[in-house]
Amino acid sequence: MNKAFVKESDNEDDDDIGAEQESSLPAGTKNYMTKQGYAALREELVHLVNTERPDVVQIVSWAAANGDRSENGDYLYGKKRLREIDRRIRFLTKRLEMAEVVDPATQPNKDRVFLGATVLYSDKNGEEHTVTIVGVDEAEPLQGKISWISPVARALLKAREGDTITLRTPSGMAELDILEISYPDE
Repeated sequence: MNKAFVKESDNEDDDDIGAEQESSLPAGTKNYMTKQGYAALREELVHLVNTERPDVVQIVSWAAANGDRSENGDYLYGKKRLREIDRRIRFLTKRLEMAEVVDPATQPNKDRVFLGATVLYSDKNGEEHTVTIVGVDEAEPLQGKISWISPVARALLKAREGDTITLRTPSGMAELDILEISYPDE
């Protein structure tokens, strides 16, 4: 059979990766994100479509013109990279289409915790933690950006400065004291 009509895949589960990423958003919920998060995803999409994908297509075309494709590393790697890029483009397109953009700077209730808020809280040991509540696709826990669907963020949502909230953890219930809430300036 001609190789042009055979699905080329080193890993048959490649398509499952995109489904895994999409499932990080609970069913039936909106994809809330900040303006900055939306802009970052949009920028990544534009870069993939306008720069990275055309570059890889050019390399694959050149490699295909070199003859035997079965042992052509540039061709094989390029085809694999194209599948990865196309999968990411589909994922980003879907996420941006269903995005509900929230501008934290225009939040009317700045005394309460909502998406985009930066919250300083202390735990029972007196350790202070600062987190910013962002969309699922913007979360970077090591940088203090937590998803609005995370347990900590859900516990913090709608709380006010001075409130003590209860957080259910694997080791039992924990109390967090909210010390400060801030939003970015317009």
